[in-house]
Amino acid sequence: MQATHTSSRRVVVLAAFTLLSAAASLPAAEKSPEPAKSEMKALSTQPAEVALLPDPVAVVNGKPIAAIDLKRAKKVLMAGRPGMQLPQELVKELDKQALNQLVSAELLYQSAEKQPVKDIDKLVDAKIAQGKTRFANEQDFVKAIRELDMDEKELREYTRRDIVITNFVDATLAAKITVPEEDVKKFYDQNPDKFQRGEMVRASHILCSVESKATPEEKKKARENADTLRKELAAGKDFATLAKENPLCPSSKQGGDLGFFGKGQMVPSFEQVAFALKPGEISDVVETPLGYLIIKVTDHKGAETVSYKDARSRIEEFLKGQKISSAVNEFLVGARKTAKIEILLK
Repeated sequence: MQATHTSSRRVVVLAAFTLLSAAASLPAAEKSPEPAKSEMKALSTQPAEVALLPDPVAVVNGKPIAAIDLKRAKKVLMAGRPGMQLPQELVKELDKQALNQLVSAELLYQSAEKQPVKDIDKLVDAKIAQGKTRFANEQDFVKAIRELDMDEKELREYTRRDIVITNFVDATLAAKITVPEEDVKKFYDQNPDKFQRGEMVRASHILCSVESKATPEEKKKARENADTLRKELAAGKDFATLAKENPLCPSSKQGGDLGFFGKGQMVPSFEQVAFALKPGEISDVVETPLGYLIIKVTDHKGAETVSYKDARSRIEEFLKGQKISSAVNEFLVGARKTAKIEILLK
């Protein structure tokens, strides 16, 4: 069972780094070449899609919601379905859903900004720094921002608003919510299927990446690099140290550690090798769609039923998240009754 409560993000999809994650997950065909420094000033130029929309697309208590914000919200909603073409009637439904979330976010923010957040600039700096760790390097971070037609100044504003809303929800709504112990136990007893954990392994890896359009020479070079690294490991070099020295994927900062995962969560070529290794064993070079990998398994867990003791905190968090979501929705129903909302998108 996985708890999904992340405070106001259950209702407000436009958290800054949710947007960035959506941009980073786009298929390569949609991405533009990295801009030269001279192009950076043009990042906020409205794309053609936005130019076709009314701007603003809505006004909430006198505050406009820009067309570019609607485009970003739609990108988040479509992040799990890259390349999918929607029929016209579903495009309109997506517009409606995204705009509804933007209106909700604006209503929350207008209430939240009445409660100042202490050291807001430091909190923004910290959140952006934390978000950057999701990317392999600064270049990938800049690309993700660019995919959203956004610059770092706009990212800071999204982040600031996110912090203000989260503070408001946590202080005003979440603080009043508790989950009785009997509710937690009842959920555990009535949902036994949710607490069956399949076989899992914990593994680390070192990646020598290969682009999908790489030439035979580039693939050969990556393979040779992987073979060299494998020889260094055979000679006794520490796996985590070597992973950190080859920062070709985000997990390199953790020494290549991917944490625990079950079957079906990794590409088949990776999974087959990982589940065949014993803790402490290191694989030969493995070819995958991502490139050439060296895998080390550090732990293994057989299938089991998660105990109530181990599941309790996650159940409590999950149930509290549901209550917070309901409280936020109830707040928004009331806010909409007294707000002046003009929808300009047809």
